[in-house]
Amino acid sequence: MRIVAPTAPAGSARPDPYACPVALYRLIEPIEVISPTIVVAFDTWVDAGQASTAAVEELGGDGSRVVAEFDPDALFDYRARRPPLEIRDGRLAELTWPELTVRHTTIEGRDLLLFGGPEPDYRWRELADAVVELVERLDVAEWISLGAIPAAVPHTRAVPIIGTASGPAVLTSGVNRGPDGLLRVPSAAISMLEMRVAEAGIPALGYFAQIPHYVSGPYPAAALELLGVLSRHLGVDLPIGDLAEESRQLRQRLDLAAAADEQTRTYVERLESMVDEARLPAGDELISEIERFLRQQGSSGDLPN
Repeated sequence: MRIVAPTAPAGSARPDPYACPVALYRLIEPIEVISPTIVVAFDTWVDAGQASTAAVEELGGDGSRVVAEFDPDALFDYRARRPPLEIRDGRLAELTWPELTVRHTTIEGRDLLLFGGPEPDYRWRELADAVVELVERLDVAEWISLGAIPAAVPHTRAVPIIGTASGPAVLTSGVNRGPDGLLRVPSAAISMLEMRVAEAGIPALGYFAQIPHYVSGPYPAAALELLGVLSRHLGVDLPIGDLAEESRQLRQRLDLAAAADEQTRTYVERLESMVDEARLPAGDELISEIERFLRQQGSSGDLPN
C-alpha cells in the first residue's frame, strides 16, 4: 500500500500550491492506494461525441474525491476556453473555471485514479514531467487513455474500438491495434502523456472508440463501449448509469433521420457493407474522415443527435 501525504505539512495555514519542480500541481489530501490504475480522458479533439469524458464521468460518480489538482492559470488560455459566467437578475454572480484534476475512487476493491478535464493549452512538456512525477509518487501501476475519433463507421453496428499499447502493456482481448501503416495526425495532449509515461517505464495503453463522422453531439453508445472494454481489462463491473438507455434513444432518432433522407440512407448502407465484410478503412481513408470532421464541426450537414 502506498500512503501519499498532501503537499503542505499538516497544520500549515496555507498549502503550498506547488508540489513539483515544474510547479504545476498540488496534492489535496492524504491518500491510501494499492497499485492504482489511472484512467485518463480530456475534453479535446480526440473526444468525439464526448465519449471518453462521459465514460470517466460515470466512473467518478458521486463517490470520487479530488486528490490532486493542476494549476489552471499555468495551463489554460482563457480567451480560447472562456470561463462560463452566470448573470443572475442582472448581477455578475459566478465564474466557472476550467479544472484539471486527479480523482480517486474504489470499485470492487480496485483503486482507480481518474485524470480529466479540458485539454491544456500551454506547457505540454512541463506538464509531462509533472504527470510522470505524480504517477510515480502515487505508485501507479498502469496508465489507460480513453478517447474517441470520427470514422467511416455506421451507427447501426457496434462501436469499434482500436487500441494503442506501449512497453509491457497488454490490450484487452478482441481489441485491435490499428490501423496498419503510418498515420500522421494532429497530436493530442493525452497521447503525448501516454508516450511520456511509457518512457518512464509505466505500462501505458489507450482505447479509442470510432464513432460515425456524420453524427454530431454526444454519442453515448461509444462511452458505453469504452466502459465495456475497460471493464474487461480491469476485471471488474463498472457503472454505466443511463448510458444504455441514452444509446437506445439516440439510435432511434438516427434511424428516423437516416430513413427520411435517401442519400444518407444509401451512405449508411454502404458503411454497413464495409463493416459486414470486415473491410475497415485504410489509413488514408481514416485521415480523410478526420480532416472532414474537423472542417465540418458545427456544420448543419451532420445528422442531429
